[in-house]
Amino acid sequence: MRYGMVIDLHKCVGCYGCVIKCKQEHFLPPGMSWAKLLISETGSYPEVTKHVYPVLCNHCKEPACVEACPNEATYKREDGIVVVDQEKCIGCNYCVTACPYQIRTLYTDRKEYFPGQGATDFEELAEKLYPLKNDVVLKCDFCAERIDEGTKKGLKPGMDMEATPACVNICPAKARYFGDLDNPESEVSQLIKEKNGVQLHPGYGTDPSVYYIYSRALPEDGFLSRSYYPTSTRYSLPLFLTTAKRVREATQEEEKDVKA
Repeated sequence: MRYGMVIDLHKCVGCYGCVIKCKQEHFLPPGMSWAKLLISETGSYPEVTKHVYPVLCNHCKEPACVEACPNEATYKREDGIVVVDQEKCIGCNYCVTACPYQIRTLYTDRKEYFPGQGATDFEELAEKLYPLKNDVVLKCDFCAERIDEGTKKGLKPGMDMEATPACVNICPAKARYFGDLDNPESEVSQLIKEKNGVQLHPGYGTDPSVYYIYSRALPEDGFLSRSYYPTSTRYSLPLFLTTAKRVREATQEEEKDVKA
């Protein structure tokens, strides 16, 4: 059993539904997002193409963060989901540095959404339902609590919404798929096989559990502009461009072979 996700970039419309739903589901404080969108543009007016890359924790099969953690606070479950035990985390930041995808956040103190105006109903509910400890590292956990509660009821993650990550459920374009990568008959495994799903920068040797189906409109080496994101996510965009370049080159070679 190894849960994983497939994101179809043909379908993603960059609506930020996954980003907002993730913040809502986990009551994340201001400035923190476990799901992110990297945006780039290629071309020049009037022929400009916008490229949207959704990113999240890759829940790697060989997670560098687990190896780096000195306190075993970050660990991989039997189902492949990588999680952080807040009770064990000492906030040393080693895992943040070790993660090649720069997708973890060191949480220091919950800030108000509207400073000086008091907590909103959302924030008050967060303290009751999803309390966060100070000085701990946080990240996407594939909505492990939904999966655990759903499977107890006999539901199937990726098929039944109650047992499926919130970002998958909310996607209006149905660009996200979730399931068991170890099962060759699962929907995610079939998509990866049939549509040549690729991992983000597999050269790091971590074997990510998130795969992408690339659009034909792949960006060139550079890009004209990108939206503003926290510093940690800026490093991820070049990774996408490098992976995209390799996919484009491989596709061009396949097309040459077909013509020959």
